[in-house]
Amino acid sequence: MASHHPRPIFESRLDRRTLLRGLGGGAAALAAAPLLAACSGGPAPAAAGANATSLGSGLSDPVPRSAVQAMVDAFKAKSGATVKMNVMPRAQLVDNISSYLQSNPEDVITWYAGYKMRYYAAKGLLAPVDDVWEKIGGNFSEGITKASEGEDGHKYFVPNYNYPWGFYYRKSLWAERGYEVPATFDAFLSLCVQMKKDGLIPIAFADKDGWPAMGTFDYINMRTNGYQFHLDLCAHKESWDQQKVKDVFDNWKALLPYQDPAALGATWQEGARSMTGKKSGMYLIGAFIAQDVTDKEILADLDFFPFPAIAVEGTDAIEAPIDGFVLSKRAASNKTAKDMVAFFGTGAGQDAYAAKDSSNMQTAKDANTSSFSELNKKGAEAIAGAKFISQFFDRDALPAMANNVMIPALQGFIKDGTIDTRTIEAQATSLYAAE
Repeated sequence: MASHHPRPIFESRLDRRTLLRGLGGGAAALAAAPLLAACSGGPAPAAAGANATSLGSGLSDPVPRSAVQAMVDAFKAKSGATVKMNVMPRAQLVDNISSYLQSNPEDVITWYAGYKMRYYAAKGLLAPVDDVWEKIGGNFSEGITKASEGEDGHKYFVPNYNYPWGFYYRKSLWAERGYEVPATFDAFLSLCVQMKKDGLIPIAFADKDGWPAMGTFDYINMRTNGYQFHLDLCAHKESWDQQKVKDVFDNWKALLPYQDPAALGATWQEGARSMTGKKSGMYLIGAFIAQDVTDKEILADLDFFPFPAIAVEGTDAIEAPIDGFVLSKRAASNKTAKDMVAFFGTGAGQDAYAAKDSSNMQTAKDANTSSFSELNKKGAEAIAGAKFISQFFDRDALPAMANNVMIPALQGFIKDGTIDTRTIEAQATSLYAAE
């Protein structure tokens, strides 16, 4: 989401973004390859017996960057391998992934489950890791295992962690003001009215980078129309120009007066600080919010609740994206690369990550969860208790649909409350027909 988020850094976004983002291949992506040469620079595939590999990471924020480094260091200590790392801003990796994979990528790459992985696997740009899964398969739940498969049934993804999205808030503020967790959308709206009367921004909101608003859309869509509709809409098996989609935006429109009016100029970190600083009452974001909270007292004061029920399925569906690793096509025969991702699929590998970044939840069954914070325990329970687990919109949908269509459409909606579902459907029809 996420990253989400996926916790993106978008400071390097240039005008090229409109040309490159979300491209799935073809002439446009190939034309971008020279531009990507400066972005990758991975070594040539390791020679037989060289015990060397490389990792390209889009986790460039300080906390996840140190966590990935800890995983790599643990693997190097265990194997004696040489690992070259290339850390880049998430936007640089995500916006240019197609041309990156076709030019000079590292062997192992930080990436995401969902359509965002299956899409590039189907393009032949990723190497299957079925042999890795023969070693680690028993370490993962059925749902996570399924999320690691391509459309052809082969495994292309090794999970690292996942994290729930929900409304985060300061317990002390809520206790002071007498606020109660709302179970229904009507109760939620009433809470927003009260918060506004109390001089708070009810909902911290930040969408400068485009992706955070997708989390709000996903939840309102699932709560209004159900989890299956979310999947079918993302896959364009459902039309965007229909009443069910308009209902989503009508429900969201009721929230607009209570969202931070400065949202389009704020990063997710700034949204987090609005909530932790008690300027806002709550914030719909992923568990990675804990990465931005350095004060232990504030961290201990955080709690969260699921997006309240609207029309269908209650709160059975939860947005809990899975982050992990893929293997570039050229690394298909690199034993060291496969050994490294196999290690990343163990408790030992994921615990090394979690020791540096405790905001997310390890996915391996043999990982050590004894140090989970109360917030993490609550998140893990929410994921375990969910009947349906969605990936973030930009992972469940065609990349170009998420980046080229949804980001401007949602930002326009946030700005003035209007949405043109007919135009969105025309764009979706064109994009998906080109596949």
